[in-house]
Amino acid sequence: QVQLVESGGDWVQPGGSLRLTCTFSGFPFSNDIISWYRQAPGKERELVASISSSGTFKNYADSVKGRFTISRDNAKNTVFFEMNSLKPEDTAKYYCHVFAGGHDYWGQGTQVTVSS
Repeated sequence: QVQLVESGGDWVQPGGSLRLTCTFSGFPFSNDIISWYRQAPGKERELVASISSSGTFKNYADSVKGRFTISRDNAKNTVFFEMNSLKPEDTAKYYCHVFAGGHDYWGQGTQVTVSS
């Protein structure tokens, strides 16, 4: 059974930092592209960042480039999302995602709130 579990979300003041973690089980994680999405209240879910299976290639939404960093540790079945210089507009529920074996898999999400 494929499981994705996110953690690390919290309330933080503008300019602060958070590190999200997504831990995977139930499939050969190291072969797949992993992505972070976010969804703010009243808005559609949006792709924020993706990382290739080896970790060599990374893509970011323009809104987070230079502030957020995605990385992975295949030995630990974990993907990390380092978020710096957080802004109120980064407030959302963050989800990790993988497309594996013809299926989309999502975690339950972790809430990030940026406010003063």
